[in-house]
Amino acid sequence: MTSGEAEVPAKRLTGGPGLLLVWLYGVMVVGAMSRSAYQIATEFDRAPLAYSLSALAGVVYGFITYTLVRGGETARRAALVCCAAELVGVLTVGTWTLVDPSAFPDATVWSDYGMGYLFIPVLLPVSAIYWLRRARERQAA
Repeated sequence: MTSGEAEVPAKRLTGGPGLLLVWLYGVMVVGAMSRSAYQIATEFDRAPLAYSLSALAGVVYGFITYTLVRGGETARRAALVCCAAELVGVLTVGTWTLVDPSAFPDATVWSDYGMGYLFIPVLLPVSAIYWLRRARERQAA
């Protein structure tokens, strides 16, 4: 950066409802990661696909939480892409668990569209996508 350039601070994505999203994603990180870590460590051979998918969900939740807290346009875009991927994952795994329940001897975070987590796994990315799109509109204005 040259002496004539001013550093532009990243716009926060945690204002208003964004703070609730960060909190909910943080709770989901803890829930998905602790559950999958325990299951992978103690009974991985019982349902390796389900436990691995739960761990993947926890990683995705963690990345989205980080990008929301980081803020800025690049983080907003990354969060938007991850939320879209998360939604595709929830819909895919949710449908798969309904169509072929024998493929999942134990539930994942995204089983039955997140029914075991009060449907938060399917509602959260939809809410986050809406919020992130609105954040872009607010920044453009």
